[in-house]
Amino acid sequence: MSVPVPFRPLPRGTEGVTYEHGPDSSRLPGVPAGETIEMLWAQSAVYPGTSRRVWVHVPAHEGSAPVAALVVFNDGWWYLDPAGEVRGAVVLDNLVHQGDIPFTIGVFVEPGVVVGAEQPKNRNVEYDAFDDRYATFLVDEIVPMVTARYAVTDDPGRWVVCGGSSGGNAAFTAAWMRPDRFRSAVCFLSSFAQMPGGNPYPDLLARSARKPLRFFLQAGHRDLNWNAPARNWLAENLRVGAALVEAGYDARLVLGDGGHSPNHGGVLLPDALRWALAPPA
Repeated sequence: MSVPVPFRPLPRGTEGVTYEHGPDSSRLPGVPAGETIEMLWAQSAVYPGTSRRVWVHVPAHEGSAPVAALVVFNDGWWYLDPAGEVRGAVVLDNLVHQGDIPFTIGVFVEPGVVVGAEQPKNRNVEYDAFDDRYATFLVDEIVPMVTARYAVTDDPGRWVVCGGSSGGNAAFTAAWMRPDRFRSAVCFLSSFAQMPGGNPYPDLLARSARKPLRFFLQAGHRDLNWNAPARNWLAENLRVGAALVEAGYDARLVLGDGGHSPNHGGVLLPDALRWALAPPA
């Protein structure tokens, strides 16, 4: 059935375009706030010498918490910050309360910091690599911190990994490497263009057997190097989106007019989670 979309005029120029958040990205009357706890992880075997903060958000519930679906958010605080563009915990509270998604715990994971290093930020090492380290780190180190406290479903169809920019291709790679755990990835403005050795996915998708995965991608007309012949964020996202549908994947690509900003992805997050956590057709 066709879904009517209200008319909105197209901006004449695309410099400085921002999108207005919908109601699910703000605290709604009558929706109780869930509980967010902060933890520190400094014993990584996958990324030795790193330390990072992790926040776990549990929507409000009566009695013991139900068995939960799981959404892992890369770039933890950027995606948790209730005054930011994404507001992940606020969105989870609203969607769970409305029954739009199952009871879902959000895990907001900061990139690692190498303690005592001259260049301590480990974000690009973790997020832009094409290997299974980050997926292993999430599954073997971070998720057990959550399951030690809360009941989480073992159904990979209810596990989602989400991120933007380098965190977007990290989400894609985590699902690609571990489809036994993450069956959906939500990827905003993914930095496929800066992966060491180049973007592997258009070729890999074309020659690999289809995996049981679903992908929600967002790209921007004015993303980094949008009109450049190389390291073009827009072009690489379009290539991945095309390769996904050509390979028969259940995938959505939303194209906006903004630049390299979390704004549009944040606006889309409620619908992206509804899509990612919907029961299989």
